[in-house]
Amino acid sequence: MTNGALQKRSMRIAGHRTSIALEAEFWRALEQIAATRGLSMPTLIASIDQKRAASAPEASLASAVRVYVLQNKI
Repeated sequence: MTNGALQKRSMRIAGHRTSIALEAEFWRALEQIAATRGLSMPTLIASIDQKRAASAPEASLASAVRVYVLQNKI
């Protein structure tokens, strides 16, 4: 386990550039999920963002990604 420091990554999602800050453990888990599903990280995160916008638009994208990782790794 790391010290919990956030790592910021930038990517293009749905045609616009965005940055997401997550702990290293969440980035690693997200990379594993994307690889298992044969998806790029931006494609997977865009899918998470679409679901977030439809069901919980008040939630941040980083929070939605963390919840997604927990739901898919447990």
